[in-house]
Amino acid sequence: MKFRVERDVLAEAVTWTARSLPTRPPVPVLAGVRIEAHSDGTLQLSSFDYEVSARSEIPADVSEPGTVLVSGRLLAEISRALPAKPVDVVLEGTKVTLTCGASRFTLLTMPVEDYPALPAMPAVSGTVDGDALTHAVTQVTVAASRDDTLPLLTGVRVEIEGEKITLLATDRYRLALRELRWHPTSPDVSQVALVRAKTLSDAAKSLGSAGSVNIALSTGQGVDLIGFEAGGRHTTSLLVDGDYPAVRRLFPDETPIHAVVLTQSLTDAAKRVALVAERNTPIRLSFSDGQVVLDAGQGDDAQASEALEATLVGDDISVAFNPQFLLDGLGALTTPFVRMSFTHPNKPVEFTGQESLDGDDLSEYRYLLVPIRFAS
Repeated sequence: MKFRVERDVLAEAVTWTARSLPTRPPVPVLAGVRIEAHSDGTLQLSSFDYEVSARSEIPADVSEPGTVLVSGRLLAEISRALPAKPVDVVLEGTKVTLTCGASRFTLLTMPVEDYPALPAMPAVSGTVDGDALTHAVTQVTVAASRDDTLPLLTGVRVEIEGEKITLLATDRYRLALRELRWHPTSPDVSQVALVRAKTLSDAAKSLGSAGSVNIALSTGQGVDLIGFEAGGRHTTSLLVDGDYPAVRRLFPDETPIHAVVLTQSLTDAAKRVALVAERNTPIRLSFSDGQVVLDAGQGDDAQASEALEATLVGDDISVAFNPQFLLDGLGALTTPFVRMSFTHPNKPVEFTGQESLDGDDLSEYRYLLVPIRFAS
């Protein structure tokens, strides 16, 4: 095998392909990136850990076709460190030599015959705008659990109905829902999948800038897979097994009380007041006519409070939140105003966005946060 490739092109492709390699692979070959040089001038780089696969195709000047398997993380580090010149790659026996300007590296190869076959990309189910997907996934994954002892809750439920995709995530303390439009291959498509939040986030961030992203979903056909494809890059992931809890019913049908506040002002104030909120202590928000007062800290400890303008519809109400969970929800909103809808001081509070003080709330993104009980 022998080929020449531009340094930046190689570095970007190897870094993307190797991004999900396991740090402690069950078998050594899974730490590798497989490089296939084809006579038609394409270079294919692949990685696979039996759950997530990645494949990237880039142009190269191929003199001798061939296939080789080398350490993915080491190759990524080397390719990023090379000077900005073309890279010559040659396989000689059991070693691969990379030459770039005056730099020369030799890597030991792994047995490529022991490398598992990558899963085939399922048939494309539809296409979505890359930036919209990235934004939606970022908004929802903030609520996914990081606790691996509850694998179901580390996933994002993806519901596809016709031209609408709904993303749902919860860690039992908050719930995020986001709807977005897409272009399905079939107008009556109806599919549901549970995707690991980290996998979905990685795919959206790394492929979203490519313009449009193809989503491929295969369920009930032996191996349940989801695939993403954009700009010559393909990634697949096994779906999470299990029945996701019926979380939609947690959103209240009616909210007799709601308040509207400037999103950025509330965010800034919450950050300031949270400075005195010790671990596991909440921020309290007290809403009355024309204002909301934020306060934290109690007793002999440091204390802070701040008042902001707020529009309140309904009775006065006070709630307390985990500071980080509150900031996560506010940070996911991109609207000038946030509407907080209440049913009871101890019941979950729904956060939605508004473009203006008197406007309607925008329901495409909804964030439900369970308050913390506090002594009156």
